Amino acid sequence: MASKLRLGVDVGGTNTDAVLLDISQGVIASAKHPTTPDVTRGIQQAIKDVIDQVPKSTDIQSVSIGTTHFVNALIERDPARLDRVAVIRLCGPFSHGTPPFVGFPLDLRAFLQGPCFLVSGGLQIDGREISPVDPCEIESACKELAKSNVRAVVVSSVFAPTDSTIKQEEHVASIVRTALNHVNVVCSKDVAHLGLLERENAAILNASLLRYAKMTVAGFQRATRSLNLKCPVFITSNDGMLLSCAQASQLPVKTFSSGPTNSMRGAAFLAALESDVSKQSALVVDIGGTTTDIGMLLPTGFPRQAAAHHELCGILLNLPMPHVTSIGLGGGSLVRQSPSTGNVVVGPDSVGHRITSEALVFNGSTLTATDIAVAVGRVAVGDSSLAENISPSILDGAQKTIKAKLQNTLDIMKTSAADIPIYLVGGGSILTPDELEGVSRVHRLPHYDVANAVGAAVAQISGVVDSFEDTSSMSVSEVRKIVEARAIERAVSAGADPQCVTIIESEVIPIAYTSGRCRFYVKAAGEWDGFSAHDEVVIRPSPPEIEFSDVPCYPLPIPTKADISSYVPNVQNGQWFLSEIDLEWIADGCYVLGCGGGGSPLHTFLELREMVRNGSIIRVVDLAFLPPDAVVGWGGGMGSPEVSSERLLGKEYDEACAELWNFLGITKPEALCALEIGGGNGMVNLIVAASQNYDIPVVDGDFMGRAYPTLHQITPNVFDESGKGLNFLPSVISSGDGNIMIMTRAKRDTDADAALRAACVEMGTDVGLASKPLKTKDLEMSMIANTISLSWRIGRAIALARKQSNVGQVGRIVVDSVGGSKSAKVLFSGKIADVRRRLHKGHTIGEVVITALVYENDDSSEVTEKFSGRLVVPFKNENLYAEHTSADGQTIIKAVVPDLICVLDAQSGSALGTQEYKYGLRVVVIGITAAPQWTGTVRGMAIGGPAAFGFHDVPYVPLGVYTRPRSVIEEYGHQG
Repeated sequence: MASKLRLGVDVGGTNTDAVLLDISQGVIASAKHPTTPDVTRGIQQAIKDVIDQVPKSTDIQSVSIGTTHFVNALIERDPARLDRVAVIRLCGPFSHGTPPFVGFPLDLRAFLQGPCFLVSGGLQIDGREISPVDPCEIESACKELAKSNVRAVVVSSVFAPTDSTIKQEEHVASIVRTALNHVNVVCSKDVAHLGLLERENAAILNASLLRYAKMTVAGFQRATRSLNLKCPVFITSNDGMLLSCAQASQLPVKTFSSGPTNSMRGAAFLAALESDVSKQSALVVDIGGTTTDIGMLLPTGFPRQAAAHHELCGILLNLPMPHVTSIGLGGGSLVRQSPSTGNVVVGPDSVGHRITSEALVFNGSTLTATDIAVAVGRVAVGDSSLAENISPSILDGAQKTIKAKLQNTLDIMKTSAADIPIYLVGGGSILTPDELEGVSRVHRLPHYDVANAVGAAVAQISGVVDSFEDTSSMSVSEVRKIVEARAIERAVSAGADPQCVTIIESEVIPIAYTSGRCRFYVKAAGEWDGFSAHDEVVIRPSPPEIEFSDVPCYPLPIPTKADISSYVPNVQNGQWFLSEIDLEWIADGCYVLGCGGGGSPLHTFLELREMVRNGSIIRVVDLAFLPPDAVVGWGGGMGSPEVSSERLLGKEYDEACAELWNFLGITKPEALCALEIGGGNGMVNLIVAASQNYDIPVVDGDFMGRAYPTLHQITPNVFDESGKGLNFLPSVISSGDGNIMIMTRAKRDTDADAALRAACVEMGTDVGLASKPLKTKDLEMSMIANTISLSWRIGRAIALARKQSNVGQVGRIVVDSVGGSKSAKVLFSGKIADVRRRLHKGHTIGEVVITALVYENDDSSEVTEKFSGRLVVPFKNENLYAEHTSADGQTIIKAVVPDLICVLDAQSGSALGTQEYKYGLRVVVIGITAAPQWTGTVRGMAIGGPAAFGFHDVPYVPLGVYTRPRSVIEEYGHQG
């Protein structure tokens, strides 16, 4: 059988690597060249060097290139490589408050934003159309676009990734291409997965790069042809797959993170060549001159993927990306010893590519990590005699610090407590000791310094299915097999060898509040068959260059970062006028008060920020501002996060309010109040109350003081002894697209929640809910006061911790912000060691296990309070109680519902929802004493205490003494 020779190239920030390898035997030749300003020229030189080493290599099957061309164009904001983009969003009445580009940094938004059209179309979660596409609307949009100088158009539709039959995006794209044959058109479903705003963002970035991508890919083809290579040319993608040149020229955004993926794929291939290494999970440690990248390699040989949403250049995306953690440790890292404490610090600053002139062993004057490795005999580079005078205390301290940095980061990336092997790649791998805690074996692989290029050479072909499927008539396992077969078929159609295609990812995701439907995500992959070649494409000449002087500047001032400690909110005449900064802090605080549930407030925050930027006025008042008989409306959203992340907020809550008020004969109430302060519902009333809508204030308070999973778990219901929901019925729910239902009476308060949720599922699984307006005098007892102020204070505390680089103290800082140690406590800090979750009757239930950290000589571990043992936190959408087990087996309940149990990411200070819990995360757990509306009555405890969740044997012991949050209006109303 003829050898399967593959040529792989990877372009890094410092070097461009190339390898020629035999798929069955390994690396035949390799080369490393400095990356040139003309990156294509550097690729050509590296390829030529490899070919010259094997002059008879005439049977090269393919060239695979991992490149930074496209992501660099975005990072550098280069107008010669980026185009303005128009967007046609098919959404019907939904998402108008969060238009395209809403989450972009202002500089990129001004640079890229073209005309945007929000038109009829989109699907519901069950595949029904929100509304059909209206061709007349699309044709009208095309006439407007013809007057502009945009070169690229994105078509995005609600639930487009699940639309395999109606194909709304494809239909609209066809109309646009017919009307505007000079523009590039991108369908969002071709770029990324579920999550409308994040998918649309990725599609916009992709569209902005298309003109440049076509020119670049053509350059790659010319470079290989000039070397007499007639084989297909591929570009490697973020997930370790091959893109033909035609595909890469249409989907350049899929190459953004190909470098780390190539490193891990290369390590997997090199490890497989070792006779004593079997397919296994392993951590790949890629140590360069300045940083160390660590990623998890699965037994499939592919990297573990990052969370559904991630950020690039300040833009949220949901592209498939490898989960990689980076730390400031490399061969050029500076080594310093504190004269006062004797502690040795390694990095994060580095001499980088200047190591060969600045490190001691290269006759320089800077002590680096490489000098330490030479001094202890781990490697022989430079002149080792120049490292002989490094003091023993520095040598010992530096080795301990390097070891601790690696061990702590490796532990974060592990998926279980079991020991795991690591594969070392990258030129800086000389720093790694042979033994590390939690590591079963350290593998030093051959050709470790060109693993990225090896990964490019062995990239495969994939097929992906991401869809919602009916599971009412077949079992989930049966449906999974059908979906997996579909994914395999797609991989083979794309050019994978049918004999070696395997399933590398297969996930079933239940949909909250919905039975009989699940989301299936399946990826199949296999080696390229060696025959299917799709790279021979004709690159049409670009249209005449358009001058960028006609690009309008987005008419928004770019806000400067306020000094957090001196920022003063705008309070006038008893009213608090919210700014962007206020909204950002309130959003962060609401997520913390969600106690793991309530859903992320992100999209609500983006809508509110957009409103404020466009001149809308949003007011908050204390309850005392209103007369005793003033009518206060309240409500929020009800439904599934899977829907609200795709079918973004429309007018469903506005419509529910209007319908209820009309039913009750109310024009509009004097104010609005939040149903719950936790999560997105903590902010949704601010939208309806804004000056561009009802122009009424929002009362500083809510009816939960946190988040709870059901409607009847509200404080007005605590004070209704009838148990029939008289304080929240009648209630109205609206689908936002024409369906409205009112419920006036219920036999039991729990029946009302069950009936409304059942109707919610039939109405799209996400509705607006408005409940019976109440009088100010009624709220004096039932409303939990000043919770908007509380969320603001929590958000400000987190922002202050970040600004002062004091996130390690975020637990204590948040405790201080909510009243101090008498009313709140840091319950625990440690690492998530296990997560168990399942869906039951529409709610996510489970538990998270957190174990204490072992603190070593690591300069990043700056904590004032250290814990031991472990903490278990059961949850039902929200966290329910916290049980601590000491090292000697003693157990104690440290906090229990209705007291708030909030889990924060210890590295960022951000709140974590229960859906975001995963092994390895460093977390801080905070307990906050609940309001007396819950704890002060028997009925309050029956509705909101542990027994309400089935924990009849868990007694409630107050965490502390409740502290009424101080009103922002009260504090700042007399200033200025």
